[in-house]
Amino acid sequence: MAIMIKSRQEIALLREAGRIVGQTYEVLRPHIKAGISTAELDKIAEDFIRSKDAIPVYKGYGARAARAGQPAVPPFPATICVAINNVICHGIPSSTQYLKDGDIIGIDIGVRYKGWVGDSCATFAVGKLDDEAQKLVDTARRSMELGIEQARAGNHMGDIGAAIQSYAEAQGFSVVRDLVGHGVGHSVHEDPQVPHIGRAGTGLKLRTGMVFTIEPMINVGKPQTRLLADRWTICTADGSLSAQFEHTLAVTDGAPELLTLP
Repeated sequence: MAIMIKSRQEIALLREAGRIVGQTYEVLRPHIKAGISTAELDKIAEDFIRSKDAIPVYKGYGARAARAGQPAVPPFPATICVAINNVICHGIPSSTQYLKDGDIIGIDIGVRYKGWVGDSCATFAVGKLDDEAQKLVDTARRSMELGIEQARAGNHMGDIGAAIQSYAEAQGFSVVRDLVGHGVGHSVHEDPQVPHIGRAGTGLKLRTGMVFTIEPMINVGKPQTRLLADRWTICTADGSLSAQFEHTLAVTDGAPELLTLP
């Protein structure tokens, strides 16, 4: 594991990239309503990101040739990842996929600016949610916040996962195990990995200058996942709702610093 410790100057540049991510959500927010297609949301996001002289980091990401027993993975074709209802993450925007009242939609945004990456995700309500969906969204947000509170120098990675897991499970939900947070720097995926389950006091010791995401994916049903034929979209295996929130943060000498705020 090669963990890059960032300097204050590098964190300032990561904050600039993250701010563009945060601003993109503010641009998207008034458009997230019934009747809009996810492709329209994608275009709004891309146009804004490029207007800030930044690059959508997901677009073209992740192409992989066929491996033994595994089909090839095409490059991701869009600026944002969308996750409606039972989709956990990495859904592809489409001109035939329209939002409906009562949906929840997770929108994941990554940008590269001046060589540094910002990465964040938020789940939005489309119209009025039923009680279960609202509780899920609230729990996913609070789970992320509790994980962030543990991201302090001297704590351990397991403290983050334990805080998330104990809270989400106490609310009657499950935490996805197969997908984790990650370091962020010049690349959107660096060491360390950040599990969203764990045991307090275990795992990697956190140090000032680490930069990574905390991005718990919380399911109404069981934590198992299912990959669709497009090789990108990951859904809940049991068809239950899923919600996610994510920030990129820097570990400091005090409280963690969120880098993906507008």
